[in-house]
Formats: sequence, structure tokens, C-alpha cells
Amino acid sequence: SSCKIPYGSDFVLIGYDDGISKCDLSKGHWIPDLRGSLYTNSSCTTIPNSKNCFHHGRSDRDFLNWRWKPDQCNLPRFDPKAFLDFVKGKTLGFVGDSVARNHMESLLCLLSKVETPKDEYKDSEDRKRIWYFPKHDFTLMILWSRYLVSAEERMVNGSLSGNFNLHLHKIDEEWSKDLPLLDYVIISAAHWFFRPIFVHNSTGIVGCVYCNTPNVKDYGVGFTLKLAFRSALNHINNCKTCKVRVTLVRTFSPAHFEDGAWNTGGRCNRTSPLGESEINLGTTEWELRSMQMEEIEKANIKGAKVGRRFGALDITRAMLMRPDGHPNEFWGNKWMKGYNDCVHWCLPGPVDVWNDFMMAVLRREASFVS
Repeated sequence: SSCKIPYGSDFVLIGYDDGISKCDLSKGHWIPDLRGSLYTNSSCTTIPNSKNCFHHGRSDRDFLNWRWKPDQCNLPRFDPKAFLDFVKGKTLGFVGDSVARNHMESLLCLLSKVETPKDEYKDSEDRKRIWYFPKHDFTLMILWSRYLVSAEERMVNGSLSGNFNLHLHKIDEEWSKDLPLLDYVIISAAHWFFRPIFVHNSTGIVGCVYCNTPNVKDYGVGFTLKLAFRSALNHINNCKTCKVRVTLVRTFSPAHFEDGAWNTGGRCNRTSPLGESEINLGTTEWELRSMQMEEIEKANIKGAKVGRRFGALDITRAMLMRPDGHPNEFWGNKWMKGYNDCVHWCLPGPVDVWNDFMMAVLRREASFVS
């Protein structure tokens, strides 16, 4: 192939083949895989209560017995040993909201099959977490950010309104202050953009989302998300004190509410995947994913000049087919009785495939920046 990848024995160890370097991992289908998950909800001690669906009474297990099969190649199962060898001495950070956290928690469960991590740090709100794997000198972080850029909730008559001011010209310090520590970044954002937002640049308010305010242009969710990603990826490219080699953007993770929205009785009680013909690619989810892909391309053009790579964890299509993977009612939430969770993913569950994608794409992109 034209793209020769330098690889050592650990590539062979996971059955890495050159087919993956040219394969579109995002196009494929789910095939039965009776091996199920690498971990269980009792073998992994770090699963948060709200993602522990079996603990809260989910009884069907078939949703664990599927594997993602790209059309043009095989996607190897995540190999925790090979992954820890690959990231030895490095720091990997997830940047994003609670769905980014969900991804990090899946990775933590997979890696704990090989080494038990030390819980190094947790802030007062349990938003920022740091785990350390001493045998591999590997640090794993989650840096919480709703919008990637600076934002604050608007006060109305002294109380929080659920509406946000978004500052596209300022990066959210909650993650950017730790960026210099990271070798690899997995960045994502989306679900917070579906609420009333006033969009600012350095001159003031330039638009909004869902605000219905006279003389303020409604940008729409997609355009606002696109600009926030552009700011974040530009910040990574322009960071002089950063050692980040590879940044992966995880594309939009779809929610699967049926028979209503999250607050109007929506639920997700399916127990098996959808086929390719049953999903709709004309949706907002697909539009958001396409906008993210455009920003990755732009960031890569700039990144090439400074030795940085940007890649896509392009999981949108695969996850559109997995309405069976959410906690639904099995999330044990005592504050929001009667609401179903069709945004996050059960652990173990289909979300674990994000790490199959991550391992393949991280290796591929890292090979371009020696």
C-alpha cells in the first residue's frame, strides 16, 4: 500500500492489518458475536451506578452479543494489553460532557482487565477525574466541558434559567488549562447544544439557538456546534506549550428516545440493533456528524504545519443502529423518577466498540507523526 505504517510486534498481537489503514471503519453493520463483552458489571468495579443497567434490573443480555463489522475490513477487538503498551509513558485525556465520561468509563473497565488503576484525583463536583496505571506509567483523564468554549448559564431574577451564553472567542479553561499535559486528546460535545444559547464573539451577541429573540439570528444547533469545534481544534493547533500529537474527534452519539422526548415520556426499550435500511441519514444527527468531519479536515490542514494530527472516531452511523444500548429505565436515578436515559450507554454495552475504533484510529494517526 502507499501508506506504509511502521509497526512492531504489538500490531501483530492484535491482528492489525494494513487493510485498516485504508478502510472506512464507519461503514458497516452489526454481526452476532457470542463472545460478548470483555468485562462484566461485577468484574469492573469502576462502573458508575447510573450506567450499571444489570444492577438496576435490566434482564435481556442479547445487546452485548454484537460486534461492528466494517464493510471493507475487520475491526480487531480492543486489546487492553496492546493498548497499554502503546500508551506507555503517555497521558490521554477525554474532553467533553457526560457522554465523553461514558466513553472513558468503558475504557477504564477494559483496561482494568490488565492493570488496576489508581484513583489519583477527583474534584469536588466529580467532573475532573485522573486515573494512573503505574506499571505502564499511563495517565487517563476526563476533563469536563459542556461546550468546549467558554460558557455560563444566564441568571434571570436571581435564579438559573437553563439558557447559556456561549463565547466562541474564548476556550473553556476547565479543559484548556490541562491541555499541555496531554499526549492524546479524545474530544467530543453535542447534547448541550440542544438548548437555548446566546452566541457571542469578541464584539458581543452574534446569534442564538432556540431563543426566539427579535433581531437575533437563530444559528441553529449545527452551525453553533461547528464554530465551537473550530475554536477548540484551532486552540489545540495554536497551543505553543502543548505536546499533543493526535487529537481524535468522537462524532455525534445519537440518543434514541421513542414515543416522546426525554421529558415527555420518551423511552428506549428495544433489545436488538437496527439494520442499515432502518436508520435515517437525513437527520440532525447526521448533519452534526458531517459538520464535525469538515472541521477535522480543516484542523488537519493547519496541523500538518505544526506536526499535529486530527482524526475521527466516526461512530455516528454504527450507533444510530443501537437503540438497544441505553439504560432506559434501568439507571437507578432517585432525583428524576419516571425519566428514561436514552442518551448514555449501559456498561458493558455497545459503547465499548468506541474503544475498538479508538485503538485502530489512534495507531493510524500516530503513525503520521513520529
